[in-house]
Amino acid sequence: MNPPQSIDSAPALRAAGTALHRQLFMVLRDEIARGVYAATGALPKEEALGERFQVSRITVRRALADLAALGLVERRHGLGTFVKAAPDMARETPSLGFIDSLRQVASDTQVQVLQVERVPPPPMVSALLQIAAGEAALHAFRLRSVDGVPVMITEAWVPAFVGRRVTTARLRKLPLYQVLQEEGVKFGRVVQELTAQVASPDVARSLQVEVGSPLLKLVRLMHDVEARPVQHLTALLPPERSRVLMDIPGDKVNTLDAGQVVHDVGLPRRGGADRSQKRR
Repeated sequence: MNPPQSIDSAPALRAAGTALHRQLFMVLRDEIARGVYAATGALPKEEALGERFQVSRITVRRALADLAALGLVERRHGLGTFVKAAPDMARETPSLGFIDSLRQVASDTQVQVLQVERVPPPPMVSALLQIAAGEAALHAFRLRSVDGVPVMITEAWVPAFVGRRVTTARLRKLPLYQVLQEEGVKFGRVVQELTAQVASPDVARSLQVEVGSPLLKLVRLMHDVEARPVQHLTALLPPERSRVLMDIPGDKVNTLDAGQVVHDVGLPRRGGADRSQKRR
């Protein structure tokens, strides 16, 4: 959460290790997201931005170019820089069940299957999936886009007993949850964890973001109705393109269904989506 800040206040752009134009880019991107320029849609002129942040005109132009490359603004010759129209993020969204939400993601996005292989998972994933160390599992990377814009990259691990017939060809046609359903899986308990991660070079290339950019990280451990783990999924999402929506019924507010903040400070970190930690 950012502290209250008016358009007239200028945060210092002197953080060590980050170029001035990238610091200005991040400040302006945050202001655009908060609707600071919603009244007119116009950003201040280059000269005004330079004076406000005490930076050169070249620095301002590089920051505006980065915003334009991200699709957040457009330069209009002789008029200035304007925020591009974006979907109303406060729009009313229908409540969906878990499987229905997976179905909607699949229908609203286009998938590119990047890799499918059968290899042993990392020890932490093996433990969460309750499979023996060194035992192979299905490993799939997929990229989902909306109108050609990448919005999410996923890494899935599925135990061999349910994933033996999952193929690249099937994943190009159907989402993984549906392939598993066709294999007879009936989903039960789901544990989710939402954190953050910076974009590695490979992930940044796939998502078309800058290396080191902050990403939402959603880790999901799905079980079947017999309480056996059947899928471990990690999704990375650029926060300026995606959001996580939760609609919690009143009778679930005082239950774990409403989510829980877990603090790892001073505790050994186990990772994954099914940790037992001190809670507040």
